[in-house]
Amino acid sequence: MTDTWTEVADRVYVRRHKSMDLNVSLIVGEGACLVVDTRATEKEGQDLVEAIRTVTPHPWAVVNTHFHFDHTFGNRIFRPAEIWGHRRCAEQLIEDGERMRGAIAGRYREHGLDEMAAEIEASAIDPPDQLVDDLATLTVGGRPVQLRHLGRGHTDNDLVLTLPDADDLVIAGDLVEEGAPPQFGSAFPLDWPQTLDAVAGLVTGRLVPGHGAVVDREFVSAQRAEHAELVAKATEGHANGRPAADVAKELPYFGDCALDGVERAYLQLH
Repeated sequence: MTDTWTEVADRVYVRRHKSMDLNVSLIVGEGACLVVDTRATEKEGQDLVEAIRTVTPHPWAVVNTHFHFDHTFGNRIFRPAEIWGHRRCAEQLIEDGERMRGAIAGRYREHGLDEMAAEIEASAIDPPDQLVDDLATLTVGGRPVQLRHLGRGHTDNDLVLTLPDADDLVIAGDLVEEGAPPQFGSAFPLDWPQTLDAVAGLVTGRLVPGHGAVVDREFVSAQRAEHAELVAKATEGHANGRPAADVAKELPYFGDCALDGVERAYLQLH
C-alpha cells in the first residue's frame, strides 16, 4: 500500500491506497483514459486527479464498479466527464445517497475521526449518468473495455471490467477482496457464489480486486468456495431455526463480517 501506480498490464495501472486498502485502476489509450472508481471523498478524488496527471495528460471517462461511498464519493471532481455505472448504482445514490453520507460520516465521528467525517459530509452525491444493465463496450483511445453485470453479490449493481487487449485483465471491484474479508452490508450472499463462478470464467491471468493485492483465478475460486460454505451453513441454520450469531461462529474465514453475511443470507431466505 504505497499510493503509487503499478503497471499490471500494458498501459493499465493500479494505485493501491493506504486509505481503506482501496484500488483504483487507470487504463490509458491514445488520447484518452479511463478511471475505475474515484475514492471516498472529493479531497481524495482531487489527490487521485493529481496522481493520474503523473501518468497521462489525456481526458478521462470514469467507471464506478458499484455504489459504495469509497468508490463513488470522489465523482464530482471528475466532471464534466461521463461516469459509467450500473443502473441500480445510480438509483441507489439518487434514492439513498444523502442518508448514506450522513450515516457514514456519523460512524467516523463516533470513532474520533472528525476530519474524515467532515470530508465525507463535504462531498457531493454525483451518480453515474451513463447506465449499464448487462453489458456495454467502451472504446478508450482505441482500446476496448467491456463492462459486465454478472449477477448479484457484494451489491446488486456490481460491474466487472475486462480488457481484451491487456492480457484479458479483469477488474472486479468488491466482488473479490484480498487482504480483508468480503463485506456483506449490501450483499446478496445466496447469489454471490454463482456470480463468482462467472467472474472466474473470465480470468485467464490477473484480476484486480476492489481492495488488496492483485490476484488470480485460483484465489477467486478459493474465495468462491468460502462464500458457498456460508450459503450452505446459513441455509441449514435458517431451516433449523438457529440464531444467525451461532452460525456465524462456524465461518472463521469471514471474521467479524461473518454475522453480517449470515444475517443477509437469512433475509434472502425469508
